[in-house]
Amino acid sequence: MNAPHTPRLPRRVLRPALVAALATVLLAGAACSSKSAGQSGGDGADGVRTGPGVSDSVIRLGALTDLSGPYATLGKSIVQAQQMWADETNADGGICGRKVRITVKDHGYDVQKAVGAYADLSANVVALPQVVGSPVVAALLDDLGRDHMLTFPQAWSADLLGKDSVQVVGTTYDVDMLAAVDHLLLTRKVGKGDALGHVYFEGDYGANALQGSTWAAERAGMKMVGQKIKATDTDLSAQVTALRKAGVKAVLISAGPAQTASLAGVAAARGLKVPIVSSAPGFAPQLLKTPAAKALEGMLHVVSAAPAVSADIPGVRRMVAAYGKRYPGSVVDSGVLSGYNAARLLGEDLKKACARGSLERADVVAAHRTQKHLDTGLGTPQDFSDEARPASLKTYVLKPDANAVGGLVNEEDAHEAPGVRAYLSSRR
Repeated sequence: MNAPHTPRLPRRVLRPALVAALATVLLAGAACSSKSAGQSGGDGADGVRTGPGVSDSVIRLGALTDLSGPYATLGKSIVQAQQMWADETNADGGICGRKVRITVKDHGYDVQKAVGAYADLSANVVALPQVVGSPVVAALLDDLGRDHMLTFPQAWSADLLGKDSVQVVGTTYDVDMLAAVDHLLLTRKVGKGDALGHVYFEGDYGANALQGSTWAAERAGMKMVGQKIKATDTDLSAQVTALRKAGVKAVLISAGPAQTASLAGVAAARGLKVPIVSSAPGFAPQLLKTPAAKALEGMLHVVSAAPAVSADIPGVRRMVAAYGKRYPGSVVDSGVLSGYNAARLLGEDLKKACARGSLERADVVAAHRTQKHLDTGLGTPQDFSDEARPASLKTYVLKPDANAVGGLVNEEDAHEAPGVRAYLSSRR
């Protein structure tokens, strides 16, 4: 039987019809593609909009950390502290009626491994309360922005500012170095016309710290003597020789704990008994059980966005007690406080996003950027409303004490060093 005849439509009618049909197909395909890429979600049973990493019962977070490389001790502390926060949060009913789960990936401080780990992790988490290492974060910046992945790096380079999805907590390395120079000036350890040394890692960490110290030194009429090193350099004898020859009155260091120990030990042995001020990543309490312990206790100061874990601050005391009970025998170091604080801050962002009706990634970032005075009781309040500015301008000065929890005590409470705002204005 012949099919009924279908009249042929004029070309001017057919072409718009085809365009409309194709547009419908393409839009549908784009929507499917977006969902498959984890960029959109639906309404949960409670009416809260959901997306990647969020179901009606669970909020999944991710951690890219170092458990097998140079910062393995730090990574372990951060992971354990954030797991403790998750367990406490879940015992208290969770967030937005959902339990919190954290998936941890070890990159061993290897950027390529970290990129692969992010690819494996990213489709199934809503945010990252932990990414260890400035090089790792730098390699992931485009992905984090594309995915609207709210990320709290355990890195404090000013190069990470200005990214909507990436949040440096507290001060940046350059701001801390302004505080370091101010401390040396206030205590009359250096003055106008003096030479000031700075030993620093190559890369974002050291370069950013050097920017701050150089600006502060020039402002105070001092000469800066820089010594760039690699992360593999653990014997700083050559650097000490060069600094002594230059007649420096104090030395700043922005490197790792091994380098700080070498600098102090060699300097003390060779008669360069001058103050040393380290960026926070340059100290670990384990150093006070090495041959360099005496030199460190006599010469070292540490500038940090966070207080010492031995500080007499109610929130810090509670955290230290809980951590000691949960992980008996584990060292309570700066990583514990940093990791726990980052998790607490992210938890507040998730609560605010829930109250605003959506736990989609972009909406979590938007909720985060409304936080102008977020105070967890673990240090200084944080202002996250300006992505191009450090969340805090106040720096603590700490000093080693082998008898203190975490090996450090507060020497100066958090304060804004003179010139910080002028410096930041000059950097814009």
